[in-house]
Amino acid sequence: MYGKTSTKDIIASVLSQKFKVLKTEGNLNNHIGLPFTLLKLKDHTAVVVEMGMNHFGEISLLTNIAKPTGCVITNIGTSHIGNLGSRENILKAKLEILEGLNKEGFVLVNNDNDLLHNWAEQQTKYKIFTYGIENKSTYMATNIIESEDNSKFEINETKAIVPIGGIHFIYNATCAFAIGDILGINKNKIVNGISEFKLTSKRMDIQLIKNNVKVINDSYNASYDSMKAALDLMSKIEATRKIAVLGNMLELGDYTKELHEKVGEEVIKNKIDILITVGEYAENIASKAKNLGMQNIFKFDNIDKASEFIKDNIKDGDLILLKASNSMNFSKILENIK
Repeated sequence: MYGKTSTKDIIASVLSQKFKVLKTEGNLNNHIGLPFTLLKLKDHTAVVVEMGMNHFGEISLLTNIAKPTGCVITNIGTSHIGNLGSRENILKAKLEILEGLNKEGFVLVNNDNDLLHNWAEQQTKYKIFTYGIENKSTYMATNIIESEDNSKFEINETKAIVPIGGIHFIYNATCAFAIGDILGINKNKIVNGISEFKLTSKRMDIQLIKNNVKVINDSYNASYDSMKAALDLMSKIEATRKIAVLGNMLELGDYTKELHEKVGEEVIKNKIDILITVGEYAENIASKAKNLGMQNIFKFDNIDKASEFIKDNIKDGDLILLKASNSMNFSKILENIK
């Protein structure tokens, strides 16, 4: 649900059970990266490409290069809302992917996202499949059992395990199951592909460091939706103290203050023990949490000062979340405190 790259990787893992797969490496998802990927096409029988955008017209260009036979739209959140102005405009920009879709192609959307749900209900032009947990969908995850490092569930009565914790990876796995089923892969092989999925570094990477301290390194990027998901996962992991180290979310424009404050509400909701913020925008997270009664809040203007504080104050059994936009370089915090 959150993260095109993780969804792309788990779809590729499923498709590799039947096809020779070429996929976008890393996040090479722009007008340079996508053609670069397609130029590697040789004897592959399936291609999974990621299309990124932060302005109108960018996915239009990419989809007309790729000419997809199937499209997946995972989420309409708040990423890039500063550039596009509203979630409705984000939907419009992402729907540009349909311009290059093969006439016989299909569209798969997350049916639990409000804007995608409403869009799919109104469509008659496209061959649409849906996936979800809450709303009745073509492919539904049920009987969910979550733990720290995996989730067990059923998709249309087929049992599956995704080897990463967090509800958002159940969405991603359900999406991948749908793609595999639509393309005629045996269900047992689909489930195997989901179980073999490997996470890209800096994305929900849980590490054990000194003094029995666990660190969730999710520092690759950040939006309100992914912050919310990371804090939700944190709430489900047992620890002596839960410490959220949160930095700036970028490209939010006029929504910057509001969305950072909403993250502050999630900090309270998920009963985080200590909040550490880094950066000017992230101060809004701290202010909101303080207004809602939280006391253990520490604010820093750079990662070196934050690292020094964390290193001096971590205790046995702590769980630490590192989450911010990529340019904040939060992985350096992990290096500093190891």
